[in-house]
Order: sequence, then structure tokens, then C-alpha cells
Amino acid sequence: WGYVKTLADELGPSWIRVNAVFCGRFATERQIELQEEIARRRGTTREEVLAEIERDIPLRRMGDPGELGRVAAFLLSPAASYVTGAGWLVDGGLVRSL
Repeated sequence: WGYVKTLADELGPSWIRVNAVFCGRFATERQIELQEEIARRRGTTREEVLAEIERDIPLRRMGDPGELGRVAAFLLSPAASYVTGAGWLVDGGLVRSL
């Protein structure tokens, strides 16, 4: 976030907003491929791998890519015209640090 804050400070006078979106685990085709590979190596099922992943996420599910897109769309919209220098975690609560 330090870099985002620095850029926001430098570019703010030119009315350029700088924000970062940090994403967690989202239900994508690539994630399914990775889960299948892990399951194959472990000799288990993809569903068991997915259940293990989801247990670590406080909302107990992977995100839908549209949920990430809506946050990005908000940050690009006039509704966020006073938002700059911010980092947005879109991860279902996965990251526990501040």
C-alpha cells in the first residue's frame, strides 16, 4: 500500500486517483484446474480440496469474479471520486492482517 499512497500523493494534484484492489480466491476455470491437480497429487477429490480452501475463508466460499468486478467498477465510477490512496481487499476476509 505504500506505493499506492505515494502515487496518490504525487498524482492527486493532477486529479488522478490511485487505488489498488487485492483479490483473494475466486471461482475461475484456472482455480478448478489447480484444485484438480492438487486432488490428483493427493489422491483425493477436487471437492475435498475446495472444501479445505473454503474453510480458510471466513465467508466459507470462493468469490465470484463479478464480485471483484463490481468493486473495480465502483472505484472507477464517480461514486468513488474522493477515494484515492486506498487498498481494497476483496477476499472474503481471507487476509487477517490490517
